[in-house]
Amino acid sequence: MSESIPPVLPLELVDKCIGSKIWVLMKTDKEFTGILRGFDQFVNMVLEDVCEYEWSSEGRLITKQLDQILLNGNNICVLIPGGSGPPQET
Repeated sequence: MSESIPPVLPLELVDKCIGSKIWVLMKTDKEFTGILRGFDQFVNMVLEDVCEYEWSSEGRLITKQLDQILLNGNNICVLIPGGSGPPQET
């Protein structure tokens, strides 16, 4: 007889990521990596040591370094715990 695994709610999983690196894909052409410092019930997030990635119309990756950012949960599409961000151009 196999044991059933208790369900994990999405906010519980996000809570386990506090203090860790996270990769956030937005609904726009922007992506962010940074250390998750906090979030609320709407998944608005505070990240520190942030790298912002944006895809240009030519398909090139543009990056910016930021100390801290607040992301609106309505615009977040995907969260990747431990993610290092998009692959760099060679």
